[in-house]
Amino acid sequence: MTDIITVTDLARSFGPRVLFRHVSFAVHEGEILVILGGSGCGKSTLLRMLMGLLEPTEGRIEVLGADMATASLELRTRVGVMFQMGALFGSMTLLENVMLPLEMHTALPAVARESIARTKLGLVGLGDAAALMPAEISGGMAKRAAIARALALDPPLLFLDEPSAGLDPITSAGLDRLILDLKRDLGTTFVVVTHELASIMAIADRCIMLDKTAQGMIAEGDPRTLGETSDHPTVRAFFRREAEGTHP
Repeated sequence: MTDIITVTDLARSFGPRVLFRHVSFAVHEGEILVILGGSGCGKSTLLRMLMGLLEPTEGRIEVLGADMATASLELRTRVGVMFQMGALFGSMTLLENVMLPLEMHTALPAVARESIARTKLGLVGLGDAAALMPAEISGGMAKRAAIARALALDPPLLFLDEPSAGLDPITSAGLDRLILDLKRDLGTTFVVVTHELASIMAIADRCIMLDKTAQGMIAEGDPRTLGETSDHPTVRAFFRREAEGTHP
């Protein structure tokens, strides 16, 4: 099994405040790994570090065989990102949003860029929405368009930050289905930050759990069994949707 990401003894502090430390894990090629935990535990910070947007205080991150501390632009184009609120450019159509990475990082002619962008929009179920502006679409459609843009350069690895945030249960379930379809059809590896238990159970092959009090990682494994097998009260409470201390 090939590891597409390797994290070794990672720590992040903000001045004297330690967010987490001694975090080590791997992401296997072709899997969906979910990073979860309570508010303020460092989920989004860890994701930004994996993307190379924040430097570790200590430790090492290797992505696609390269140290993220010295990652090249070429490496960064092999990683796709969907930010929490989609981060679409409001002055561009959905088609133009998806074409943007192709314009920035390839020398393809315009007709080829447009063809690829339309294909990506089709992959996420937005083939008929290419001419729409972000203000004209729903939140779920914006998330799908953001995933299409993240797929524009055919990256083997996608980072998704709270993909289900703000979505109703039906739309959220549809997005979960899309993620599973992309994994199956494209072989894409996903790292997903979410606290939505239904989505975690639907899409995750494995998860890691961070904890604010412990200042680090308190669990790793299959989310479908962690609630029963872990001896950590916070892990059990999370997966049972209980307040800590309410279960024997």
